[in-house]
Amino acid sequence: MDFKLFLSTFAAIFLAEIGDKTQLAILSLAAGGQSRWAVFLGAALALTATSAVAVLAGEAVSRWVSPNLLRRLAGVCFLLLGVWFLFGRGES
Repeated sequence: MDFKLFLSTFAAIFLAEIGDKTQLAILSLAAGGQSRWAVFLGAALALTATSAVAVLAGEAVSRWVSPNLLRRLAGVCFLLLGVWFLFGRGES
């Protein structure tokens, strides 16, 4: 196993997920629920399933698109989303 890739992936996803809407939804479910374990296991399974879908989709896309181009496209998408959120119309 490539531990450098493992650790960088863990760190990136861990930092990206702190305080996001998924974590806040899980917090709300745990606060109002009877079983924290049921919330934890359900959330862990859901996050694992969505990660599996992303990995499989990434693998499939990489067959037709080079990883370099894919990183650049993802970067452009992030930049465009950032500009859109900064300068787009606000909520009324």
